[in-house]
Amino acid sequence: MTELTITGCSRAQARAGARGLFARTMSRVWRMLRLALGVMIIALGILIAPLPGPFGLPLAVVGLMIVLRNSYWAKRQFIRAQQARPNWVYPFRRLMRRRPEFAPVIWQQMLRMERLVLRTESSRTLRRLRRTLRARSRPRPFWN
Repeated sequence: MTELTITGCSRAQARAGARGLFARTMSRVWRMLRLALGVMIIALGILIAPLPGPFGLPLAVVGLMIVLRNSYWAKRQFIRAQQARPNWVYPFRRLMRRRPEFAPVIWQQMLRMERLVLRTESSRTLRRLRRTLRARSRPRPFWN
């Protein structure tokens, strides 16, 4: 017969409960450490953004992804932002998928920035480049 403690459970059950409590505590500690790491990466990305080179924004996006994976509050805020401004949040959602599509997201954002900066259609070089590349990649008929 197993020996019962004052709480009415065996020593093995008490040890298993203590291990479970330790595992839950360590899980929370690791999540908080990852959250702090994400916040530090976001801050570093914001600090690096004014420097020449494209390193600030991708670093801030990586930090945002780490924070969103480890904070329920941040996930709720992200969902609210997604409902309020879906076009702004969509690129971040595409980057946070299991298999993110970096090149299409970067290309789409470059086209959006070009559209914001250059208002006239004739000066949009990326759009012309995309059309010429698309025309070259189409299969040509054999009689030409």
